[in-house]
Amino acid sequence: MEALATSLLPPGVSALAATGLVALSLLTSALTAAAGIGGGLLLLSVMATFLPPAILIPTHGVVQLGSNAGRAALMRRQIDRHIVVPFALGSLLGVAVGAKLFVALPTPTLQIVLGMFILASVWLPKLKTSTIPNRGFVVVGMLGSFCTMFVGATGPFVASFISPDRLERHAVVATHGACMTLQHTLKVVAFGFLGFAFLPWAPLLVAMIGAGFVGTLIGRRVLDRLPHDVFARFFKVVLTLLALRLLYAAVASW
Repeated sequence: MEALATSLLPPGVSALAATGLVALSLLTSALTAAAGIGGGLLLLSVMATFLPPAILIPTHGVVQLGSNAGRAALMRRQIDRHIVVPFALGSLLGVAVGAKLFVALPTPTLQIVLGMFILASVWLPKLKTSTIPNRGFVVVGMLGSFCTMFVGATGPFVASFISPDRLERHAVVATHGACMTLQHTLKVVAFGFLGFAFLPWAPLLVAMIGAGFVGTLIGRRVLDRLPHDVFARFFKVVLTLLALRLLYAAVASW
């Protein structure tokens, strides 16, 4: 039995590490479902400690695709389609350009740009990203999907536009989940065309996606009990911490 379990693991990943990743997928999905944001970047940070970028970005994309798809499906009635449709159009262009430049741009530079923009959108009163018209999400989708090919987790960037100032808390979580599902789907397809071999990672990724769905169920129960004003404050704090984490990662890599 132990030999069979080991044979299902991708090269270089121990049984202990795989168990930890499955558990972390559950916890991070619960965090995202409850807070609206946060799980993807936390999961990426941990996976980055033992996976090289060439493996990290595509495998993380698959797990996040499953996590966000589960959240979007459970909360589909709260999805704001007036945001999702233009976001999808922009994402197609962003991923297409990002795939062509995948090896040409420095990731730390993009991390700094994203981190600074998120902090500005949260704390500068004159920069109200929640007031952009729905058609502006074409640009949001394009920029977010371009950057996700290099940075991996651009959920905080997208979340700075889909905030509690714009939508009710359930709609925030549902709409953000739908947008990120689209973004990660396109990213996974792009990495497939770039030649990444997903098959050896399939058993572990399926386990992480399943655990993530359980985490989403748990996080949704927490969300149902959170007053909107508490959710809004929590959202702002988490977004700030994630922006600082991006800036730290950029500085540490230089």
